Amino acid sequence: MVGGVIPFARALFRRIVLLVALLATVFVVVDLLPGSTARAVLGRDATPDQIAAKERELGLDRPLPERFWRWISGVLTGDFGDTARGRSINELLAAKFPPTLLLGGLALTVTAVASLLLGAWWAGRHTIAPFTLPARLVPRGLVAVRRSVLRSLQPATTIAAAVPEFVVATLLILVFALVLGWLPAVTLTDRSGFPASPDMLVLPVLALAIPQVGWNTRVVRAALVDAAQAPHVESAVLEGIAPRTVMLRHIMPFALPTIVASFATTVGMVLGGSLVVETIFNYPGLGAVLAGSVADRDVSVVASVVALSGAVIMVMLAVADGIRAWSLRGHG
Repeated sequence: MVGGVIPFARALFRRIVLLVALLATVFVVVDLLPGSTARAVLGRDATPDQIAAKERELGLDRPLPERFWRWISGVLTGDFGDTARGRSINELLAAKFPPTLLLGGLALTVTAVASLLLGAWWAGRHTIAPFTLPARLVPRGLVAVRRSVLRSLQPATTIAAAVPEFVVATLLILVFALVLGWLPAVTLTDRSGFPASPDMLVLPVLALAIPQVGWNTRVVRAALVDAAQAPHVESAVLEGIAPRTVMLRHIMPFALPTIVASFATTVGMVLGGSLVVETIFNYPGLGAVLAGSVADRDVSVVASVVALSGAVIMVMLAVADGIRAWSLRGHG
């Protein structure tokens, strides 16, 4: 018990230190950006005296380390402070983070399901083909189609993993919104702040999921192929155990640590990509908040978005660590 808790605590401590260092870097980078927060808030017609007074009001006349310490001290008590325009950052995040969480959660779900199915089917060529019928029971035409699809997975997943989210989003808008007219290219919100209709989620979710499906499918396939080389898998096959049972009970548990670690990493990729995708689709999430705060040079808002996203990623990594430890303990 203790032997498992100590490595977990060390990993958590390292991630917290890394997050704090990242937040400090955000403060430095935003401070180095050209322009003035006070001028962005007051407008171009503000006088030097008005700008100086606003800077004193916002605390911008204090040294950067002091400003960072005051902000992060508030974060530790649950107070992210106020924006440069006087709005509570807590209220802003409470309003904008749930739509981003919905978008990211749907994209992660699509990624996990598609990657597991495609990866297992692809790995079936080298293991036991658990999700396909034997070739002798399938019509020749379907066998040819299956072989063609399997051959295409190698280049298709490589391309999907390499293409950035904003390129995928642009192509999806071009094809499904402008050419075919099947789905909306922009997002309209209702009174709750969420998309007004479910079809407005389809293209943003696909734009986030497609690159991650490409990467994770390859990870799932490699993990299953490696796990299938274990002697106990061959013994299970020789004993006549059903292929699906062999996959779920004898292969998948050993491949699970690698797969879960990949999905946990995907959480960070999805959250990062969502900030770009939200801007393209005019989605009502943290992307618009981040873009506006960068334009205002509002470092507190930028750092708060990074802190919240980092906390979510750390939680998912901790869950992945727990699942990996459980899997290794049960099959050590």
